[in-house]
Amino acid sequence: MSLKGFHIVFVTVCTLLFAFLAVWSFGFAPDDFNLAKPLGVVSLVSLALMPVYAVYFLRKLRRAHI
Repeated sequence: MSLKGFHIVFVTVCTLLFAFLAVWSFGFAPDDFNLAKPLGVVSLVSLALMPVYAVYFLRKLRRAHI
């Protein structure tokens, strides 16, 4: 698998994982789990940043002609 292919798969899987984690932490986490809200916030931030990273990486890869 090429570097570009790996990164596309990696970003897709991570984005789906962060989406699942955010939904779980805000909707389905037990009430006595104190880290659920901070975990949800970190997941939402990461969910927003993963596509930004993907665009950055693909542009960098295109400039390097790899």
